[in-house]
Parts: sequence; C-alpha cells; structure tokens
Amino acid sequence: MGSGGGGLVWATAEDLTRNRGRVLSLYRQILRCLNSPELPLGGLAARLAKKAEVRTIFMLGSEERSLHNIADLVDAAEYSLSFLKKGRLP
Repeated sequence: MGSGGGGLVWATAEDLTRNRGRVLSLYRQILRCLNSPELPLGGLAARLAKKAEVRTIFMLGSEERSLHNIADLVDAAEYSLSFLKKGRLP
C-alpha cells in the first residue's frame, strides 16, 4: 500500500507476474496487427516507426508499479488493439 493515504496501491512481484502473460499477449498482437495491409500506413518505414513507438510505450510501461496505472495501460492497449483489428490507427 502507498503511504500517506495518496490512494496508490503498489504492485507486488506476484501482481506483476500475474499480468505478464496478458501484457506480452497484447504486445505481440499489436505488433502483428501493425503488419496488416489494411492499415493506412505509408510504407515499410512508417510501419517500423509505429512498431518502435509501441516497443517504447511497452518498455516504459514495464517500469510502472501502481496497480491503477498498470490497469489503465492494459485498458489502453486493449482499446488500441480493437482499433487495429478494424484496420484503423488508434
């Protein structure tokens, strides 16, 4: 628990392990969706740039330790994935 009543609940190692599979699955699905020819991305360079952006977001997100923020990041990834599966960029 966070100290001082700030409302943050910190993730334990068990919490992080429990979310690992879900996060890795989202990461892989997003990267695969970025290969879709239906997406309005110019060419190979645009696809590689978007994939680099996704990798950076997930790398920075992996350092998050607040359960609330982790849940928000997972929700955002699922929302983005739903757009990508429809052939649209989030």
